[in-house]
Amino acid sequence: MLFLRFEIGADRYALPVTHVTEVLPQVKLKRLPAAPDWVAGAFSYRGVPVPVIDLAHLATGTPARPRLSTRLVLVPYPAPGPNARCLGVIVERATDTLRADPSAFRDCGIDTPNAAWLGPVFDDPRGLVQWIRVDQLLNDEARAVLFDAAAQSLGDNAELSEHDGTGAAP
Repeated sequence: MLFLRFEIGADRYALPVTHVTEVLPQVKLKRLPAAPDWVAGAFSYRGVPVPVIDLAHLATGTPARPRLSTRLVLVPYPAPGPNARCLGVIVERATDTLRADPSAFRDCGIDTPNAAWLGPVFDDPRGLVQWIRVDQLLNDEARAVLFDAAAQSLGDNAELSEHDGTGAAP
């Protein structure tokens, strides 16, 4: 299976490419007032409001660094399928892929109830890579707040340009 590999700080993580709709450069985001700190904002993608979270900020309390390799990864949430919503996830150093058998990922033996999105780990020659469970990124309350707030905020801000899905805002 193919994974998109990225980093949070010095640690490496992976998303299955089956959970990646598109990888974009940074885009202008509309802030969502009163949202949790790890919510980066929202933008319009092909006419649909998309909430965006900063995975580094969610994991460590420190926002992702604005590097050339920092990307906005669009994922179907909670999973690919007809009822999926689009969620943006900001990740650092998203410049590489990893091919691994999913069965090679093992439970790391640490229970993380407040970070259920942290999945099993894979030991490659450079160290451990942890699987990110997209379907576990948001709890019910965060999901309702993000998707409702993104739609309302973008509807109230007609001046925000729409992203056309080509890798650059028009």
